[in-house]
This record gives sequence, structure tokens and C-alpha cells, in this order.
Amino acid sequence: MRYLIITILLLSALFGIYYFTVDNKPAVVTSDFEEAFPILGFKDITPEGDTINHSIPDFSFINQDSLEITNETFANKAYITDFFFIHCPSICPRVKAQMLRVYEKFEDNDNLLLVSHSLDPKRDTVAALRSYADKLGVDGSKWHFLTGEKDMIYAMNSEYFIVANEDPDVAGGIDHSGRIVLVDKNRHVRAFAEGTDPDDVTQFLKDLEWFLEEEYGNAN
Repeated sequence: MRYLIITILLLSALFGIYYFTVDNKPAVVTSDFEEAFPILGFKDITPEGDTINHSIPDFSFINQDSLEITNETFANKAYITDFFFIHCPSICPRVKAQMLRVYEKFEDNDNLLLVSHSLDPKRDTVAALRSYADKLGVDGSKWHFLTGEKDMIYAMNSEYFIVANEDPDVAGGIDHSGRIVLVDKNRHVRAFAEGTDPDDVTQFLKDLEWFLEEEYGNAN
């Protein structure tokens, strides 16, 4: 009887090990995913105790094809965004080179779009943005270059946790970061990379594969 009890205890222990290491793996992966892609930004607590996460507010801009672009353009889609201006003499060309890497890797993935907001709407007209996009050789339905009301553009950069300010003392007259940002289908900021750092973007591309696989079931 003693040996039977010992055998039962051993089998129970082995079953427990199998259960927590195999059957519960999806829960571990989910936890890792949420840790890798947290919802960034401030959180509000309602009087009822519910948490409201930061989300990108409603917006309306015009793209290089003279189309109105709003939040509805990205319904059920994730997108990568940055802020730039065509005549930028400093970091913009480097950031755009990295955005091109994102575009080329996920060009055929319908669940991910790219968005670039111009910080110089006076000079970056629709026609200028069209020419710029053509020179990059990108599909306008995949990558939107946006212009619009200046105050609205500069109000939006903080929503993406990007710093951008007019400064006559810097080259080009606009001081801004080169951050590229991932926004999910629920308007939440989930990750970012430094667009002037190719190594950081290389890791970002790998992370995007994971993100798209988890969110949509396809990375490419």
C-alpha cells in the first residue's frame, strides 16, 4: 500500500509539472506580451474605479493624395507614426530611412499602416508631400503623409509622446525628436523606437512581427 501511495504522489507531481509548464504556456506568453507592449501614457480612474488608458484623440488631416485622414482611416488597424518636415536638414532623412525599412518589411500586411505628420504645413503642401512620397516610391494607401492646421499638428505630437517645437536657433527652425511610435487598433500607444538608431529599429522590427502575430495572427 505504501508503494502505491508513493506512486500516486509521484504521478500527481509529474502531472502538476506538465500542467504548469505546458498547458499554461499561453498565459505566460500573454503576460510577456503585455509586458513588452504595455499601454503607454497616463491613466485616469473614474469615480466607479474603472481605468481609462491614454488614447489618441480624434483628428482630421489631409494626405498627399488630398484625402481626408481621420481615426476611422485606421479602424481595426495598427499604425506607425513619426513627425518630420521635408526641408529638415538634420535627423529627418535618417528617420525616413528607418521608416522605409518598416514600410518594406510590412508592405503586404494590411493590418499595419504608416503615418508621417509634417511639422511645416506652410511649405509642406499637398503637392509637396505628393512629390516627396513619389521620390520615396511608396504606396499612398499604405503610407500617409499628412498636413493640416499647424496648431492641431503641434497639439498631436504630445499625444504620441514626441517632442516638437519651433526654435529659430536650431537648423531648419524646428527642434523635434526622431521617435517612431506604434499605435494599436484601439488608439493606444504601445511601443516606440529611436528612428535615428538603426540597431534600435532592427529590434523594433522584430517586436512588430511579434505584435502583429499576437494581435492579428499574421506578421507579414
